[in-house]
Amino acid sequence: KNLRLSRRTQTCGMSAQLSEKTGGEVDLYRDTNVRYLGYANELGEAFRPLINVNIVRLSYGISSMYVLADTYDKVQKADKKYAKAPPRVRTAEKVEAGVDTCLWQALASVIIPGFTIHQVVHWSKSALLKVKAPKPAITTIPTLLGLGAIPFIVHPIDGAVHWGMDNTTRAWGSRLKEWFTGIKKA
Repeated sequence: KNLRLSRRTQTCGMSAQLSEKTGGEVDLYRDTNVRYLGYANELGEAFRPLINVNIVRLSYGISSMYVLADTYDKVQKADKKYAKAPPRVRTAEKVEAGVDTCLWQALASVIIPGFTIHQVVHWSKSALLKVKAPKPAITTIPTLLGLGAIPFIVHPIDGAVHWGMDNTTRAWGSRLKEWFTGIKKA
C-alpha cells in the first residue's frame, strides 16, 4: 500500500499510526474523493483572473472546512484508540493528533499551495500586462499556468512541511507529551 501518493492521500504524524493500524480501514478524508475538497483553494487561485474574488474566497472556505473535518476525524480516531488509556495519555494523544493534522493540512493543503499558485498567476499576469498581450491572453494564460503548476508543487510542499514539522512541532510535541504524561519514549 503506497501512502505517499499526494498530500491528500498520505497520512502524517499521529494519524499515520492510526491509519496503518486500522486494518485497511478507508480514511474518508485521504482515501476517497473527499480529499479533492482540499484542492479547492488552488483551483480558486488558478481561476482568479476569470472569476469573482468572492468565489476565490469561497474556495478557501471549502479547503479550510476540509482541514477542520480531517482534524476532527483524527482526534475522534485517537479518542477511540486511547479510550482505555489513563486520562492524561488519552488527552495527550488527542491533542497530538489534532495539532499535527490541523497544522500539517493547513500548511500543506491551504496556505503554501494557495500562496504558490497565487504567485504563479500574479507574476504571469504581470508579465503579460507588461508586454501588452491581448486581454484574452491576460486572463487565460495565467489560469492555465496556475492549473499546470498544481501537480508540480504537491510533493515538494509535502516534503518541506514534513521536514519542517519533524524538526519543530513534532519534536517539541513529543517532549511536551512526555512531560505531560510522565511517560518517556523507549
